[in-house]
Amino acid sequence: MRLISYLFALLIFISIQAPDITAQDVPENLTLKEIFHEPVIPGIRPSFRSFNAAQDTLYFSWNDSSYFDTGLYKMSVMGSKPESVDESPTRFTLSPNGRLIAYTRGGNIFVSNLDGSNERRIVASQEREVNPVWAPNSRKLAFVRSGDVWVTDISRPDLIQVTRRANGEPGFAIQDWSGSNRLILRQTDYSDARTVYFPEYVDEFVTPGASTRGIPSVTFYTADLTSMEIDTLSSGVQRSSAAGSFSGNFSVKDSSDAALKHRKVIAYDHRNDTRSVIFEEETDGWLSGSSVSFAPRTDRLMIRSERSGWNHIYIANLFTGRVEQITDGDYEITWADWLDDQTIIYANNEADYGERHIFIHNLRDGSVNQLTSDEAYRYQFRLSDDKTKLIYAKTYFNEPYDLYMIDVENPGEEVQLTNSVPDSFHEYTWQKEEYVRFTGRDGETGLSMSVLYPKDFDTSRQYPVVVFAHGAGSLQNVYKGWSNNYWREYMFHQYLLSHGYVVVEVDFRHSTGYGRKFREDVTNWMGKYETEDIVDGLDWVQDKTGGALDLDNVGIYGGSYGGFMALYAVTDKPDRFHAAAALRKVTNWRNYYYANPWYTLPRLGDPEEVPEHYDRSSPLTYAPELEHPVILLHGLIDDNVGAQDAFQYAEELIQSGNTNFEMMIYPSERHGFTSPNSWYDEYLRIFNFFEKHLK
Repeated sequence: MRLISYLFALLIFISIQAPDITAQDVPENLTLKEIFHEPVIPGIRPSFRSFNAAQDTLYFSWNDSSYFDTGLYKMSVMGSKPESVDESPTRFTLSPNGRLIAYTRGGNIFVSNLDGSNERRIVASQEREVNPVWAPNSRKLAFVRSGDVWVTDISRPDLIQVTRRANGEPGFAIQDWSGSNRLILRQTDYSDARTVYFPEYVDEFVTPGASTRGIPSVTFYTADLTSMEIDTLSSGVQRSSAAGSFSGNFSVKDSSDAALKHRKVIAYDHRNDTRSVIFEEETDGWLSGSSVSFAPRTDRLMIRSERSGWNHIYIANLFTGRVEQITDGDYEITWADWLDDQTIIYANNEADYGERHIFIHNLRDGSVNQLTSDEAYRYQFRLSDDKTKLIYAKTYFNEPYDLYMIDVENPGEEVQLTNSVPDSFHEYTWQKEEYVRFTGRDGETGLSMSVLYPKDFDTSRQYPVVVFAHGAGSLQNVYKGWSNNYWREYMFHQYLLSHGYVVVEVDFRHSTGYGRKFREDVTNWMGKYETEDIVDGLDWVQDKTGGALDLDNVGIYGGSYGGFMALYAVTDKPDRFHAAAALRKVTNWRNYYYANPWYTLPRLGDPEEVPEHYDRSSPLTYAPELEHPVILLHGLIDDNVGAQDAFQYAEELIQSGNTNFEMMIYPSERHGFTSPNSWYDEYLRIFNFFEKHLK
């Protein structure tokens, strides 16, 4: 009897855990032209631009007719009908006391009340003054004129030239104030950068398309406005930022090397003229999500770091040098900001890696208040200058994002500000993707996956499979929401369902949101572990569906990093992937190192020092071994991943005697296509390619 009860309970458990694949709807009458042409089926997503000076109105770009040509709109933060605006609002900076705004017009600097009244011209000259920055006391403005930094008082005659750069010397930029009598300045020198060419062909004459690429040398200074002394904090090739405290007692420099292996947060005590390292971390992979920020009116410093393996918040007391970690766990702080000297507002993915919630953390008593409860994915956070309102994007499965607001002073229900999804979007029976968490082959690595099932799915049959690989590498695209990066691709996936395909996407290692180790596993060998993760995802679906995948007909496609992955996977695992469509792809990581060392150096190192990292990571290396058909699609004037990568790969195939490939070049397109006709042509070719080779 016990055995029967046990088996019955086990059967119930299995039935609960099994995916819901018995009755899957798919969009009816969806065509490729509708997916890629205007009007856009899901509408245009509203993109936050700014608040007004009073912080009660927000501006955003949008098109209420679902066309790509967006305009500017405004609405109340408490909710109102969006109103089209003919001219962009004046860009301003709010004074720390919240009473005045500073802005430029005609190259001169003005100050006024929040409503624009009592306008005063503060600085005027025959040159252009730019980038006014308020001092903490709201009485001074620093600004830049012809590459030099100046400071003016807003209420009495007092104009100070802080720097005097030599001819040919890089201009100065204002990094921050440290108190109201000291500036932190920055010079950025690109003189040793490389010139890379991305020729343009569609005009009457070919233009070279020269572009300066490289990691510059950066020098940080502090300038004392009383003594007029300028001291150098540091100089060299680095990825660093600096900030000053409200009191002026301290400045800090958040300093990382060019390869993002080592980080030091250095505190400069201006009272005693000393410096000390208050926080340090290092990794064999690459640092990510690092930041520092002072509390609004104290010397308390917030540090964000992955030192524990996950991105968390640390608070430093610069008087004692004590650093305390205030959030902890196997989850990430995805965004954070100060509300006041005692409270921090942040978002995390503790509930699930596919959703994000908003919290307020009180440093005084350690209490944490969760502000959101709906299961959703939230991002694009913007806190108003007066720290009272938080604007963000919110999405859920098959619900393209809209802008939402929380009144931080009186947090209650989330307020939906925009309603930008057209009614026609809901006329389609979009299939809800199966959101899966599974464990990889090592028995430890947790992975997220999205699965879509074809029309009239029947587990007694077998179906060809299309795998989508997201771009960027360091990106999260499998979550409980409508993808903003790949909304066209998601609709294309729904189109594939009506033609009998299972569609799978895995957030492979290298993706963000899953901790440092998950992202860094691919260091020095990109492609290897990502491919393993996708294969493990396919095996999971095959097991859960009882063998309904035709694993002898698996196609893979993607753009940029996803295009790289398509070519890598089809040669690395020819028994698992049988056709590949590669869009705007990296085929030779050496090319991308010279075009974008910011990205490539931390992941693969210097190609002159570790060529083996580049050889084993580049699809070009394996091109002579290609067994299956591929289609190469690339914008000719792509100035991110140059068309050179497509040409080099095609040439390798030609010289290897391989004729089993197709190629299409788009003469007027860059990395991100802009023409609906180009998008349609590209995906029609991809669809026909899979129809030809997977069926």
